Amino acid sequence: MLSKSGHPIPKLIFLDTLYHFAETYELVQQVREFYAVDIKVYKPEGCNTIRDFEKKHGEELWEKDDDTYDFAVKVEPAQRAYQELGVRSVITGRRRSQGGDRASLQPLEIDETGLLKLNPLFAWSFSQVDAYIRENDVPRNRLLDQGYRSVGDWHSTQPSREGDAGERAGRWADKGEKTECGLHKNFFEMKSRAKLEEQPEEVTTTSEVATPPA
Repeated sequence: MLSKSGHPIPKLIFLDTLYHFAETYELVQQVREFYAVDIKVYKPEGCNTIRDFEKKHGEELWEKDDDTYDFAVKVEPAQRAYQELGVRSVITGRRRSQGGDRASLQPLEIDETGLLKLNPLFAWSFSQVDAYIRENDVPRNRLLDQGYRSVGDWHSTQPSREGDAGERAGRWADKGEKTECGLHKNFFEMKSRAKLEEQPEEVTTTSEVATPPA
C-alpha cells in the first residue's frame, strides 16, 4: 500500500531474534529487492549469531525464562532501534482477527513510552490480507503455504491445526494464555521482569517502522 502512495516508503526495521525460520530471512531479502529499500536490522545486544546469544544467555532461554528472552530478542532491540533512528511512531500489521490481546485493538494507540502506533489493518481479516497480497503480488512468507497463519521464532511456532481458536494459536502453543512476544506489552513491566546484566538506560520512540502483517 505504501509503495503505491507516491510518497517515500517509511524506514523499515527488522528485529532479527536469531531464531527466525529460513523462510522469514528469505522474505526479508525479497522485500529488499522487490521494493528496492534498505531494511535496518537489529539483533539482541552484543550478539550476531545464535552461538553469541547462547554464550551470553545460555541455551533455550525461551524455555527457562520467556520474559527475559522476549526482552532480549524483541523489546530491547526495538527500543535501541527507535533511539538510534529517532523514531516517534510506528506502523504495525496487527489486526483484531488475530485474537488474544489484539481482539480489542484500536486504529491508533500511544504506548507508555509515548510511542505512537498506527494499526491500519486493525479491522482486516486473515482472508482479506491474503487476498490483497495475492492480488497485488506482495512478497509473502512461504510458510503460509504450509499451514502457518502466524510466524514467529522456529522454536515457538507451529502450523495451525483444525479447530484452533484464533490465527495465532500456533504461537506459544505450550505457554497457556500467552499471545504476545512482549513487543506490544508494557515496556517498563517487561524491563522489570527481564533478568539481564545490562539494560538500556533510556527509552525513546519511533517515527518510521512499517511492520508486515504477522
